Amino acid sequence: MRRTDRSGTTLIEILIAITLLSLLSVAMLFAMRIGLNTFSKTSAKLMEDRRVGGAQRILLEEIEGMEPVSAPCIGSQQNLDFQQSAPQSIGFFQGQPEAMRLVSTFSLQLGWRGLPQILELLVIPGENGQGVRLVVNEVPYTGPPSAGRLCLGFVPDPITGAATPQFAPILAGPQSFVLADQLAFCRFSFLSPGPQPGLPPVWTPAWSAVGWPRGVRVEMAPLEPDRTRLQPITVTAPVRLLRTPGFQYAD
Repeated sequence: MRRTDRSGTTLIEILIAITLLSLLSVAMLFAMRIGLNTFSKTSAKLMEDRRVGGAQRILLEEIEGMEPVSAPCIGSQQNLDFQQSAPQSIGFFQGQPEAMRLVSTFSLQLGWRGLPQILELLVIPGENGQGVRLVVNEVPYTGPPSAGRLCLGFVPDPITGAATPQFAPILAGPQSFVLADQLAFCRFSFLSPGPQPGLPPVWTPAWSAVGWPRGVRVEMAPLEPDRTRLQPITVTAPVRLLRTPGFQYAD
């Protein structure tokens, strides 16, 4: 009898082919997963850099858009020695090491196209008590009285003894916008005229002079420095206001 040759595939060969195909599929899956993770990390890093750069740009535009608003300060019953028979007009500006209040033509929602806003910048503790964060409130400015109601009266300056406006405290709430987070510190300083005529201006941690500062500096540092990412840096903005509070200008 003749034996007939039958060509075909054995079970072992099928198992080997399936195993190789499975290994190839797993390798492709891992390669795709690594690529997607790398893309996600890169995208998150770019978004974080854009957020930091955008916050610094917003700070500059808010300060550069400062308006020379003269507002009536109502006065406080606790400071009778500094009371005025009629509300005294002040150059509306509050400057403290961790708080600042001003009127600006720049709005977070509408940019330079919106109505003026009373901006309230405040440094508050960070999440879980780690570091600090910088937040800002926007209050619609509807005229000098809307700004003047935030001035509670006058208190004597501890150094000069002159009557200095006292403002209502700035409060952070659900509507507050976080400009910068995870900061080691954040503080404001203000460029004041020299102590005597002919002397250069100086940076002071609090604003107590009449009118507006010549510049504002916002010093920031990251809580955890990372050289691979854009870090918050000090922002210095000039203030180009050459007006005297209370003087009636033609415009």
